[in-house]
Amino acid sequence: MFNDIVIGPVTIHMYGVMIAVGFLAALMMTLRRGRKRNYNEDIIWGIFFCAIIGGMGGSRILYYIVEIPHIIEDPSILWDFKNGYVVYGGVIGGILTSYIYCKVKKEAFVPYFDLVMPSVSLAQGFGRIGCLFAGCCYGRETDAWYGIVFHNSKQAPNGVKLIPTQIISSVGDFIFCGILLWYASKEPKRGRVASMYLMLYGVGRFAIEFLRDDYRGSVGVLSTSQFISLGIVAIGIALYILAPKVLVKE
Repeated sequence: MFNDIVIGPVTIHMYGVMIAVGFLAALMMTLRRGRKRNYNEDIIWGIFFCAIIGGMGGSRILYYIVEIPHIIEDPSILWDFKNGYVVYGGVIGGILTSYIYCKVKKEAFVPYFDLVMPSVSLAQGFGRIGCLFAGCCYGRETDAWYGIVFHNSKQAPNGVKLIPTQIISSVGDFIFCGILLWYASKEPKRGRVASMYLMLYGVGRFAIEFLRDDYRGSVGVLSTSQFISLGIVAIGIALYILAPKVLVKE
């Protein structure tokens, strides 16, 4: 795979392009669905700007936490912004900043939480395609027919067949998006679309971690992301059960 496309003096980084495509697709989907449901369009725009800022900041902070041993050895990692973004940190950071924004604007957060989360899965699907171009988040070595081989990657091992974890993750995220859109069309009780996202993504991320081979930190026998996934799924289950009872006035 290739990440950099050089056109004269201009270098296009495909990872960044796919992240941008994901954000744009998510925004367009949310605006379209929001208009049909008479949501405040200004709030949607505000949430997305906050989610971008909070997501980038959160993904970077979690990366620093995971990479503490390496940062101690090489502090230059702190200001190397070409790499080093952890998806879970982005999800958590984006949700927190969006929650704060809604509170400042005196808008109920949960309806927008439900509205936005299918679009988050869509954006993540495109983001994982970016990971494929960049060679990050790569899988374990395999002899299977579906293995992929990198030849010029700066991150993944070159010249060996690897499990295509980026493709599996991307397809999974797009499927999650479809499931969430279908579920939302059934007009479930408030908070349950968002809770479904937390459960689906948490379970999917926990599972895909077994196939990955890049360094992601660890908590005991689990990777850092698997450990976080347990908490995310637990929160999703709790939200699904409690939402009808505690979010009636939200």
